Amino acid sequence: MNILGLSAFYHDSAAAIIQDGVIIAAAQEERFSRKKHDHSFPVNAVKYCLTYSGLNINEFDAIVFYDKPFLKFERLLETFYAFSPKGLKLFLTAIPVWLKEKMFLKHLIQKELSQIEKFNKRKINFLFPEHHLSHAASAFYPSPYKESAIITIDGVGEWATASLGYGKKNEIEILKEMHFPHSVGLLYSAFTYYLGFRVNSGEYKLMGLAPYGNPKSTRVSKYIEIIKTEFVDIKHDGSVWLNQKYFNYATGLRMVYEKKWQKIFGFPKRKSESDIEQKHCDLAYAIQKVTEEIVILMAKEVKKLTGAKNLCLAGGVALNCVANGKLLETKLFDNIFIQPAAGDAGGAIGAAFSAYHIYFKKVRNNDGKNDLMHGAFLGPEFSYLDIENVTKKYKAKYTKFRDFEKLTDIVAEIIAQGDVVGWFQGRMEYGPRALGNRSILGDARNKEMQKKLNLKIKYRESFRPFAPSVLSEDSSLFFDINVESPYMLLVANVKKEWLNKLPDNYFELPLKERLYIDRSDIQAVTHIDFSARIQSVHKETNLRYWKLINKFKQKTNFGIIVNTSFNVRGEPIVCTPEDAYRCFMRTEMDYLVMGNYLYSKNEQPAWNNKDNWKGEIKLD
Repeated sequence: MNILGLSAFYHDSAAAIIQDGVIIAAAQEERFSRKKHDHSFPVNAVKYCLTYSGLNINEFDAIVFYDKPFLKFERLLETFYAFSPKGLKLFLTAIPVWLKEKMFLKHLIQKELSQIEKFNKRKINFLFPEHHLSHAASAFYPSPYKESAIITIDGVGEWATASLGYGKKNEIEILKEMHFPHSVGLLYSAFTYYLGFRVNSGEYKLMGLAPYGNPKSTRVSKYIEIIKTEFVDIKHDGSVWLNQKYFNYATGLRMVYEKKWQKIFGFPKRKSESDIEQKHCDLAYAIQKVTEEIVILMAKEVKKLTGAKNLCLAGGVALNCVANGKLLETKLFDNIFIQPAAGDAGGAIGAAFSAYHIYFKKVRNNDGKNDLMHGAFLGPEFSYLDIENVTKKYKAKYTKFRDFEKLTDIVAEIIAQGDVVGWFQGRMEYGPRALGNRSILGDARNKEMQKKLNLKIKYRESFRPFAPSVLSEDSSLFFDINVESPYMLLVANVKKEWLNKLPDNYFELPLKERLYIDRSDIQAVTHIDFSARIQSVHKETNLRYWKLINKFKQKTNFGIIVNTSFNVRGEPIVCTPEDAYRCFMRTEMDYLVMGNYLYSKNEQPAWNNKDNWKGEIKLD
């Protein structure tokens, strides 16, 4: 049985194919279009999935979209009515688009697919599961567990903004839902907006900024009190009521009423790219702590409702790996699985799985130990011929290795010497994290590595932390964690034996002074609060990457390196060899490895600004 899952038209469009319950291929449209968070119909992602699977559209038993457009339209109409006469401008903007296109989504999908290839529309089931069911399915069905509690949290789907559920065998039951306009995701996005970052892409920046807040300051305590008394009423089960007096997202063109926020917090909305001050850090810390409290309350409630030993998480808020780490610390559940593409992109996989198991009632074959995401390596891979064609096009200089072991030995030495390496191997990752196939790598011990990567490679804000890739067998040597974290979705503390003594006034120091204080022996991956977002690397899912890190360990006694996504700020992760070479040449990266080919920057022809990429790419 063949099923095509789709997510599109809001943000992070994607396509995925499952065949007899196995994920064959999945990819986000942004990787092909080179438009970050591309929301358009995933034409290129569908084409890739078809090519990789060898299927044509007529061979699908179902094509499944990740939400119900009529329910979403109902929510928009009822919201405009409830808040009238507010929102008239947004109403006049949104409704014509719905009446022209989104109300007839089935027809629109058929039209887009027919431009890829002709097919018989009458022979294929077109299905539309609810948004949060797609999220729940994306987490539960690929998980190892035969039964599990399920939490989904995001901005908003149709009406639901969060759900608590229970999965058993091939069934999912939604037990509780929270409805718009009350939303944890939108609450977090409102603070993302006020602190000067872009909604739907800057939330991870807010999460990274939060540790710079001073937990000992009275200002942080004051901010938390304001949030919990004025902005949000948190119920015992984790549901929330948001005071719409402060929020404008329901009917307006902005997230918040800025003058009201300025009055209550004492400072205006931060302008994008302006200096970050301690008050901004403290407010980020406050909303992060409130979010963690809400997530843990939801987890306690779903535990009470289900009694389950396992938990599955999805929805955009499930990408908040700090909250995930705090949830892990509670030990409420024996096991936690988080969908690596937890946001809307993962809805494509969830939609396909929901059709397979719920609509067609197919049984699951999970083994109780391994998830079905294949390490999230579900995107396209490229041959040596593809790599050589790009090399010829740009007249690039390279060394080709027949022996991969020899290549890893040389690259491990390059990293140990302090150089930065672009690492391009195998199938592209699905989801927002680079997991060792489209990565930029460095030495975690190097005291200057974070600064070098942020300012000379990624061209992004200096406060942004970097994640470690650590051999799975060495993870507990460096971090306070005793579970696997293959998808870089859990944060844990660096163990004390690796930390250095800090000045007594550490938390009072200015942001940039704290940033460059020597905190640990793995400085480049130790965040300001001594935590790290961990990726445990396994032989079984990525042997080549594991071999590289293991070779680095043999040379340095450290089975850990820095891993950040292969892209510059505002650009999607690279997909093709050409994307990789261009990114390599645009930056101050020292070396590039594609397959068994090694490129040294010093040997390459002059780039001479062959494109105006800084002008073309919008800052995220």
